[in-house]
Amino acid sequence: MNAPTLNPALPLAGKRGLVTGIANADSIAWGCAKAFRAMGAELAVTYLNDKALPHVEPLARQVDASLLMPLNLLNEGELEAVFDRVTAEWGQLDFVLHSIAFAPRADLHGRVTDCSREGFLQAMDVSCWSFIRMAKLAEPLMAKGGALFCMSYYGSQMVVEHYNMMGPVKAALESATRYLAAELGPQGIRVHAISPGPLKTRAASGIAEFDALLDRAQSKAPARSLVSIDDVGEATAWLATDAARLMTGQTLYIDGGYHIID
Repeated sequence: MNAPTLNPALPLAGKRGLVTGIANADSIAWGCAKAFRAMGAELAVTYLNDKALPHVEPLARQVDASLLMPLNLLNEGELEAVFDRVTAEWGQLDFVLHSIAFAPRADLHGRVTDCSREGFLQAMDVSCWSFIRMAKLAEPLMAKGGALFCMSYYGSQMVVEHYNMMGPVKAALESATRYLAAELGPQGIRVHAISPGPLKTRAASGIAEFDALLDRAQSKAPARSLVSIDDVGEATAWLATDAARLMTGQTLYIDGGYHIID
């Protein structure tokens, strides 16, 4: 079988993708959206709620998003409504980015030993199960194959001080990624967990002593540099191209090599 012909200038031309999790111009999802669009993809973008809309709508315009839809995973039926709209408007999808995580502050700031059942289940629901649900909803829209991406972090594999309950949650997400990749691979659907180094995002602001974590990452990473949302976006967008068609089921670190250092 001949390899597909790639347009080196616009390798995602003719592709359509759903980007979730943009909160503002510092969001990892925004870095990914910019890169997807720069490579030629047409995008659908979600925003959390009416309060977030004024921050997300101008960004959606910058990437010429065809669809802009609300998505609060705590609201029953909103995820299904997003995919219903994509189905009605496009009838297909080539890639999906899940860049959403949540844990109640009291549980996130406390010991894993002390976390509440309700807080743990909510964190798993929003941060992990919703990705599995997205895969289920995206599957019939990817008749010609596609790619699914979620966002993880090094704290899934190693104990990172102050990351607390999100460590086990992200470990579950990475495991789910591997199982989804195995199950959906025969249909040409690839699944990856992206694991960026620490970034100053709104989500990260909930982690205690985050500035110290940034300083440690910069001083210890072999590249001696922190990553940016654009670094993460460009690498993720490349994984959505046909050049990466035989890569799946991986947790890919975009962290200047920090994860290899003790």
